Amino acid sequence: MRQAEFDGRGSRIRWTEAAGDGPARVYVHGLGSASTVYNAHIAARPELAGRRTLFVDLPGHGISDRPADFGYTLEDHAAALAVALDDARVTGAEVVAHSMGGAVAIVLADRRPDLVSRLVLVEANLDPYPPVTAGSSGIASYEEDDYVENGGHARVLEKVGPSWAATMRLADPRALHRTAIGLMQGTSPTMRQLLVGLTAERVYLQGELSGELPGAEGLEAAGVRVVTVPGAGHNIMFDNPDAFAAAVAGPAA
Repeated sequence: MRQAEFDGRGSRIRWTEAAGDGPARVYVHGLGSASTVYNAHIAARPELAGRRTLFVDLPGHGISDRPADFGYTLEDHAAALAVALDDARVTGAEVVAHSMGGAVAIVLADRRPDLVSRLVLVEANLDPYPPVTAGSSGIASYEEDDYVENGGHARVLEKVGPSWAATMRLADPRALHRTAIGLMQGTSPTMRQLLVGLTAERVYLQGELSGELPGAEGLEAAGVRVVTVPGAGHNIMFDNPDAFAAAVAGPAA
């Protein structure tokens, strides 16, 4: 396990790492998740093994610290992720990022292009204020104290089901709520606008069962390769690991 201080007050972002060659491949989880749980089975596949690989848990999640005075905006998470990569002496990484983590990765690539050579975005949030059916909106529908202290967190855990709850219960409730609020607020320019303006290689994975990706034509016109993954919903790495690994490996693999 590796760690680096990210807030000037002693709080640490943590990650696990597998040694290997070539540009580092960095996995970033979604809201209420953890990177190893969602991606270790992918990184171990033969077509992906042998690369230096980092599994980073964002602040408030998994094995990272969860300071009560941290903002947990997308920009805050991206800054903490940059601290981790700087400490690990990573540049030009391939960043594989899911859902909320994809939004963080887009901000990272915009703010620190030296850290990112390729983005693989897995149903990443591109626009503020997602539909009310999204997990982030369900959390953000509560006031912070109601979510943290008056049973909101427990009700959300029951609603999301056992699989997501298994990692969500490892996250700090206050951090979850603030992260969900930050995700709903998005960035200015929006994450979609930032993605269009990036020069790094960009791949966007959309699960077939999730429906068509809004604005896909505009993304493709800007050089983003949009891939619809058959038989998959939001958690593509679980629903179709073969296609997921192939997309991460890239056409040359």
